[in-house]
Amino acid sequence: MLVPLKEAAADTCGGKAGALGALLRAGLPVPDGFVVSFAAYRAAVRDLDLGRFAGESDDLDATRQVIEAHPVHATVIDALGRALDELGDPPVAVRSSAADEDTGQASAAGQHESFLAVRGVSEVADAVRACWASLYSPRAIDYRGASGRDDRPSDDLVMAVIVQRHLDAEVSGVMFTPADPDDATRIEASWGLGPSIVGGKVTPDAYRVAEDGSVTRTVADKRTRLDRRGAQLVIRDVPARARDQPTIDDATVTQLAKLGKEIAGVLGGPQDIEWAIVDGRTWVLQARPVTAAPPPPTSPSSASDTPAATLTGTPGSHGTVTGTARIVRGPGDFARVRPGDILVCPFTDPAWTPLLRIAAGVVTETGGVLSHAAIVAREHAIPAVLGIPNATSRLHDDTVITIDGTTGTVTATNA
Repeated sequence: MLVPLKEAAADTCGGKAGALGALLRAGLPVPDGFVVSFAAYRAAVRDLDLGRFAGESDDLDATRQVIEAHPVHATVIDALGRALDELGDPPVAVRSSAADEDTGQASAAGQHESFLAVRGVSEVADAVRACWASLYSPRAIDYRGASGRDDRPSDDLVMAVIVQRHLDAEVSGVMFTPADPDDATRIEASWGLGPSIVGGKVTPDAYRVAEDGSVTRTVADKRTRLDRRGAQLVIRDVPARARDQPTIDDATVTQLAKLGKEIAGVLGGPQDIEWAIVDGRTWVLQARPVTAAPPPPTSPSSASDTPAATLTGTPGSHGTVTGTARIVRGPGDFARVRPGDILVCPFTDPAWTPLLRIAAGVVTETGGVLSHAAIVAREHAIPAVLGIPNATSRLHDDTVITIDGTTGTVTATNA
């Protein structure tokens, strides 16, 4: 039921684990670990008799609750203990690897659970169970519904779980390799652990590496970072002197682009790659197909031509739309959103995915073009403009606004 990560394949361990296994077999730098395979999940389903919900779509939440309430089988716990001992029992990252995750058709970016800094067999088993249950979380159900997938328990709705060494990264980021040889590699980076970037809670530095090797950069004001402190993850303020300093130099950017090209060659197409740097060494944490390419960055000349009343941010998802601004500062505001509204929010993490299904567009105060929310916006084909400071106070509820996700602009059309 447990598979060494180096031996993982998509048909037994999911696309996410299968990609990491292929990279390990190619000799690329992926943290070592193992996978709790589909077989273990299917055995748990049989033990819990989840099949009794198979014909009752209203009982999806009950399915999740049953999985969450029952401990992992002793056989799996014993196997987890042995596998963790072989790793030296370090802190680990526990990540979902569902059958329909990280495919060329849908990324399911951030829709299932992942955990960092997990230590000990009991906590790892709890995290595995939480990953299994996240197949039936509201956001995962909504995402599958938007993709036309049947949400009822079935043989092809299965979850494997990756367990890898946790890395205390000084710098983390995301990289998109180009679909066309003439396009640039796009890289985003910030201080600390990766969830700050992929979750859109920080506006990262942005780099482009052209085919000729030239590097362009936009350095952001990076105010917070996520780090491990013992068994906890903590958000810390970035010292003032480091906020507007580049996280990586041009040599590192160039090396990352070269690594991205190798990864794309192994996996056979453009890749969305999560990476981390620890003690000067770069590690690959995840690689999946690019499902929807981001808009090109705006040029300085086009930005300078923007009317003074227009707010300018990062182009996140193609298209232009006019609609009613809805200020959403957290889950307590979710019920206020109506179909066709344009979300204006501090950031959008994966829990906000159901809103992206009904919204006409989205504007955020932080986040980068390679964040989970931007990826899901592009998959839903709604315009997105990211990283407009204080957007929730500069724009007003019920104001009609027009957003252009291709140029990164937001304009109020009435007072």
